[in-house]
Amino acid sequence: MKYKVSIDVSMVYELLGSFMIYATRKWTDNLDIGKQLITEMDERLPQHVRVQFSGARSWPLADYDVLYALIMLRGEHLEIPDFLGWIESSPVEELHGLLQPHLPSLTRDETSRIRENYIPLMKLWYEHYFSEVEPDLYYLLEEDAEEKRMLLPKMDDENLIEYASSGVILDNVPQENVVLFPGTHFRPINTYCFYDNVLLLQYPIDIPEEDEDEPPVVLLRMTEALADPERLRLLRYIADEPKAVSEMASELGQPYEQLMHHLMILRAAGLLRSHLKSENNERFSLRPDGAAELQMFLETYIRLS
Repeated sequence: MKYKVSIDVSMVYELLGSFMIYATRKWTDNLDIGKQLITEMDERLPQHVRVQFSGARSWPLADYDVLYALIMLRGEHLEIPDFLGWIESSPVEELHGLLQPHLPSLTRDETSRIRENYIPLMKLWYEHYFSEVEPDLYYLLEEDAEEKRMLLPKMDDENLIEYASSGVILDNVPQENVVLFPGTHFRPINTYCFYDNVLLLQYPIDIPEEDEDEPPVVLLRMTEALADPERLRLLRYIADEPKAVSEMASELGQPYEQLMHHLMILRAAGLLRSHLKSENNERFSLRPDGAAELQMFLETYIRLS
């Protein structure tokens, strides 16, 4: 299938990603910064602010699809304070109408609830955390997005998606429009939002290492992923063809949750490809470049090349 790929970049995406990690406290085992961010902010945030954030843990994860869609549709509201002010001051009917083509089942009441619940917390998050890290991240994200834009006319759309995401393969997803945007807080995993006519795909970029004498994070991810015999057997098992987790669980007689844990570690290490067909339909296969990248990073670090 032919896709129409575009590259978007905004610090508002990154604000929401970091907020989502802290507010939901999910995926932390698979993120470079997850546990560190939560521990650090639990210590820094005033008690009354932490109490306000605690309620967000039980809110539906689908709310974030709505918030990401609003960022995608931000128009001229480019800076974070301006974007939050726009959402806060716009009539609910206007926001709901903007979202309807992408989320037809979203109701006006849900739009109102999401705005009233999240915008005050996102303003607090910006004040207490994100405004401090924003300057350091801005140029990294802008630079990477510009690199991907330059590749748009030079690469096949599907190859660009796989290259940018380090292994996401679109398996005839119904959305022909694909918007890619770079992020750092969700390193090293990808996040997706499936809308009626758009797939919004976040791809991670690595932050430059501060100490060249320390092993790079990407090398540590790979070596730690391969240190477990169970994960090595999984790589051997799926080497021939893509397989769904449910299929693996049935054939291997292993719990779904345990397999998913191992697959996430291998995927985060860049050793697997993720084949997306729909929001809840994903298969995994061996990523051919993974072993070559392991050799390259290892040889570079120990100065063999």
